[in-house]
Amino acid sequence: MVEGLEADLDRVFGALADRTRRAMLRRLAVGESTVGELAAPFDMSLAGASKHVRVLEEAGLIRREVRGRAHYCRLEAARLAEAEAWLRHYERFWSGRLDGLDQLLRAADGKGDDEEKGQSDE
Repeated sequence: MVEGLEADLDRVFGALADRTRRAMLRRLAVGESTVGELAAPFDMSLAGASKHVRVLEEAGLIRREVRGRAHYCRLEAARLAEAEAWLRHYERFWSGRLDGLDQLLRAADGKGDDEEKGQSDE
């Protein structure tokens, strides 16, 4: 089970590593699009766009449906939710670290205020 989840995450993060695929996902967040519509903003062939779509599809990030000659794609959010849950673990880690740093900085700032007050009283 864990191995399967790790492999799924590898595919998701691999797919998200490319800016063209991230842009395609942003477009699909608005609604369903054909592969041609996804390719339009980029300087690429339909075959090139289809390769990006295939990577997204294999990662489980989109679902493609063929209607006649057109291939329609739509966002599948479940895999993104799994990736977000994985990232959330590290968000908690860094939030705790940053909270600790904030406390140290506030303590150091307060200490500096006390020293300045002591000098001005003299």
